[in-house]
Amino acid sequence: MAEPILQLKGLDAHYGLFQALHGVDMALDSGEIVAIIGANGAGKTTLMRSVSGLLRNRAEQILYRGAPIGGLGADRVAGLGIALVPEGRQLFPSLSVEENLIIGGRASRPGPWSLDAVYGLFPILRERRNAGPASLSGGQQQMAAIGRALMSNPDLLMFDEISLGLAPVIIRQIYEALPGIVSDGMTAVIVEQDITKALSVSGRVYCLREGRVSLEGSSDAVNRGEIAHAYFGT
Repeated sequence: MAEPILQLKGLDAHYGLFQALHGVDMALDSGEIVAIIGANGAGKTTLMRSVSGLLRNRAEQILYRGAPIGGLGADRVAGLGIALVPEGRQLFPSLSVEENLIIGGRASRPGPWSLDAVYGLFPILRERRNAGPASLSGGQQQMAAIGRALMSNPDLLMFDEISLGLAPVIIRQIYEALPGIVSDGMTAVIVEQDITKALSVSGRVYCLREGRVSLEGSSDAVNRGEIAHAYFGT
C-alpha cells in the first residue's frame, strides 16, 4: 500500500496559552481531493497554517512523504511542494497581479504551471496583469491567489475557505476550474463552508469540532444527520 503524501499524527497547535487543535489525526493519499468542514472556530485555518509552516509544531506531528516537517518554516515547506491559498487571499497590495504570480514561482519547482498556464486557466488575470490587487473584484483576487499558489508547482495544494465572500457565479467558475487544476495527480485539500460544494468535489471529508476530528468518511457516504452531529454534537 502506497505511503500517504501527508499524515498528521496527534497534531496539537497553540496560540500562546490557547490550544486550537487537540490530537488531530489525518492521512491524505496522493492525487485525492479531501474536504475539511466545520463551524467557525473549529480549527480548520489553524490546521492549514500548521501544515503550510506558518504555525510551527513538533516535527513528528506532520509527515510529508514520510518525512517530519512540523518544525519547518513556510519557505521550506513551499519548497517541498506544499502550497496554500490562504483565507482572505492575502495578495501583496503594492505589487501588480503579475508580480504577485511571479512571487509564487520563486520556489523554482519544475512542473506544468507558468504565467501562461495560469492565464490560460483564468484569462481575466491576463487582462488585469498590470493592475493592483485592490482594483480587482473578490473573485479576481481569489483567482490571483490560486494562480500564485499554482506557480510554485505544488504536489499538495490547500484552499482555505475557497468560496468565502464570493458571488455564486464566481464560486461556480472556480469550482469548474478545479478539475483542470488537479488533473495531473495533484493532491488537494479544500476548506469550505458550503458543505454541498465540498462534498461534490471531494472523495473524502473530515469534520472538525473544537479542534478535534468529529467525522471522517467517504464524501458520497456521509449523510446530513452525521454531519449535523459532527458539527454540533447533537
